[in-house]
Amino acid sequence: MSGHSKWSSIKRKKGATDAKRGQVFTKLIKEITVAARIGGGDPEGNPRLRTAIAAAKADNMPKDNIERAIKKGTGELGGVTYEEFVYEGYGPGGAAVLIEVMTDNKNRTTAEIRHIFSKGSGNLGEAGCVAWMFQKKGYLIVEKGAVDEEKLMEIALDAGAEDIQEGEKEFEVVTDPVAFEGVKEALDKAGIPYQLAEVTMYPQSTVELDEKNADQMLRLMEQLEDQDDVQKVYANFDIPEGVMEQLSQ
Repeated sequence: MSGHSKWSSIKRKKGATDAKRGQVFTKLIKEITVAARIGGGDPEGNPRLRTAIAAAKADNMPKDNIERAIKKGTGELGGVTYEEFVYEGYGPGGAAVLIEVMTDNKNRTTAEIRHIFSKGSGNLGEAGCVAWMFQKKGYLIVEKGAVDEEKLMEIALDAGAEDIQEGEKEFEVVTDPVAFEGVKEALDKAGIPYQLAEVTMYPQSTVELDEKNADQMLRLMEQLEDQDDVQKVYANFDIPEGVMEQLSQ
């Protein structure tokens, strides 16, 4: 499994604490605000805003919070102006790391992210050093017990999915970003549940990590995601199932 799917699976299993829930809401509000500022407050004509609202609803964000975030983005309500930046670097074992941030103070954010990399046995790189290793893709995870493989392939591919990869316990459905919503709706219509559905930066190749580097890598990922200005973290690490079992003991 790719680093992205591995990390997503780990986060799902760990679950969100109340403290994390507030942090998730903050990140979602930033995304809704920026999406509305860039593309307007009507989700029908703004795919990015539509996706952000869907993510907020999936995390049970109150409707009032969503509406306020949209109004801040369109200028109907006052608020902080966030800028978007991408940071790139390397984690333990040479794994590539791509970080999307929204911040009102780039200097502060850069210093904090550099410090996290330094503490986490990684290093912050120059712009463009790892971005070429990733492609924007639609991405869904479906547990194996939820659907027959042939049925999943038929429905997903007919709806426009590019690829379906089989892991030990789940299927990864990969789509072009434009086809993502159509594939997601097709699975919904067929009653096929999924554990994750998002547009993401998908690694074109992976770096396998041993136990020591894997442990450090997972800690680095968590520390980066805990930074308030970080919206998303992507990486191309691969951790064998045997190593994951050792780390979870």
